Amino acid sequence: MATAAMQSSGSVVRRKPCWTGTPEIYFSKAIDNSRLVKVEDPRREREMRQFGVALACLFLLVMTFAWQHFKAIEYGYKIESLRIQRNSLVEENHALELQESSLRDPQRIDVLARQMGLQSPQAGQVIRMDTPTPDAASPVMASIAPVAVISVR
Repeated sequence: MATAAMQSSGSVVRRKPCWTGTPEIYFSKAIDNSRLVKVEDPRREREMRQFGVALACLFLLVMTFAWQHFKAIEYGYKIESLRIQRNSLVEENHALELQESSLRDPQRIDVLARQMGLQSPQAGQVIRMDTPTPDAASPVMASIAPVAVISVR
């Protein structure tokens, strides 16, 4: 009836199939490899050993280069920090030398001494230690003469 209704209207309606192409069907096949024996190839084994040694040498070479490179960078940073520290110490030393010279100024010392009530020394009160031998009449600074110890048994 349905076909008759379609034919009477004059147009044919086709249905699309549910699937296109061929279906893929997978079959499982049990493969037993337990009876297979691996054949040792001495040439292949020697090649793999040589390749491993070459790879280890290359790795050591690269690691040595990287270690030297990083040490050079580290030493560069250390040198720069020491240079900065040296420059700051030189500046501090210069400032301390300027402060020392200003503190040793005789006019400043004289002004401070007068403020404390000190007076200039009288004649004969100053004894210079750098004179070779003092006069017999002048006072002598006490000193320790070398002592020789002789023991008799």
